[in-house]
Amino acid sequence: MKKIYSILAVGILLTACNKFDADINTNPNLPNKASGAQLINNSILSLPTLSSSPQAEFHAQYLSETQYPGGSLYPDGGTNFYTLYQGPLINLQKVLTSELTPTEGPVVNQIAVAKILKAYYFWHITDRWGDVPYTESLKGQENFSPVYDRQEVIYDSIFKMLTDANAMIVTGNIANDIIYGGDIGKWKRLGNSIHLLAALRLSQVNATKANAEFNKALTDGVMTANTDNLVFKHLADANNQSYWYGQVVNQNREWWALTETLVDYMNPVNDPRLSVYGKKTNTNIYKGLPFGTTVGLPNTTGVSLMGTAIYAQNAPIYLVTYAQVLFAKAEAALRGWIPGGDATAKTNYDLAIDQSVRQWTGSNTGVAALMASPGITYDPATSMKQIGMQRWVHLFMHGYEAWAEWRRTGFPDNLVKPGGREIPLRHSYPPNEVFNNAVNYQDAVQRQFSGTDGLYGKVWWDK
Repeated sequence: MKKIYSILAVGILLTACNKFDADINTNPNLPNKASGAQLINNSILSLPTLSSSPQAEFHAQYLSETQYPGGSLYPDGGTNFYTLYQGPLINLQKVLTSELTPTEGPVVNQIAVAKILKAYYFWHITDRWGDVPYTESLKGQENFSPVYDRQEVIYDSIFKMLTDANAMIVTGNIANDIIYGGDIGKWKRLGNSIHLLAALRLSQVNATKANAEFNKALTDGVMTANTDNLVFKHLADANNQSYWYGQVVNQNREWWALTETLVDYMNPVNDPRLSVYGKKTNTNIYKGLPFGTTVGLPNTTGVSLMGTAIYAQNAPIYLVTYAQVLFAKAEAALRGWIPGGDATAKTNYDLAIDQSVRQWTGSNTGVAALMASPGITYDPATSMKQIGMQRWVHLFMHGYEAWAEWRRTGFPDNLVKPGGREIPLRHSYPPNEVFNNAVNYQDAVQRQFSGTDGLYGKVWWDK
């Protein structure tokens, strides 16, 4: 009899279990769905990869290899873009397609920030590779073989995303923002500044459109101070540290020195940024290493290695800056896109250098002497080159952006051809695209580069 009662009790218990509420075992303190802010912040964590890379610094010739030269010789081979799609971009797409909660700030502002970051990532991607998957990308298992959109179409979409983001922003900050502390005004100025800089990229291929988009961004409101800069701030802990700290300190790799090209431009004019960019040698001088050196490599004490601030564990990564905007305005004045000609160009050029020095050194000490130096003082006869050279100096360690500006403007005009090897004009597509997305890959390569997926095909705006 006891056995029967036991069986009945178990049966009753099992039947009762079927009537539990579906969420009875849900932990309210352990969310099973990422919020808008969490997805945005997770995408932000990938921002340093747009800058912190030896390849990036080699393409702009900021750093030379002191040992194991190879990467600086521009070897053939594809470069992966999958991580950018599978990481930050898919997170941002989730923000744009999910139902968000206003508890983290106005929903439209969360969407606007996601649009700004998506536009920024795609701007970076298309400038490195050319035509890339865009309209059919980020759909997961719905489409594993997206078409490659033309770069011109991607640029139009970037401009539209940034225009839409600017228009939708309302009063009200966003929560848990690791870039601007929630300040939506700074996000708005960032989006318009990206718009302005992307417009400038079209200066050689479609000056009319470039002019219109540039002025649209300017009217909507761009950065007005260094406090508006897009800066990724690493932390002084192993989980959130600088890439270069891991290389130089943790791995004890003194593999990179400042290039001779950079040092020989900055040192004669006592540029105050040089003491931040690099260290003095054992003989107390700044000495760069010729880019692409393969024989007779010196002892690392005889060349200027990266400065301690550059590879500090909590080193900041400067991505979009007020000084960049000022250099862009100086160039726009020379091109006649904004009024004032040389007078406006000089004003913005001088201020750009001042703000660059303040950004890198924390003060304006040495700026007056630098501005009075031959070749640095604004000269209408060489102004476009001066802007290009000082932009290059300012963009130190943001190599992919400096490389894009070199391709557009030709400045610096004294970069090295290591072993006679030309500087690449793009990145080749990931090698496995030949198998993963064969038809669309082949169409893109044929359309742009007559069937050759190499380093020297020009992207659409590079004319």
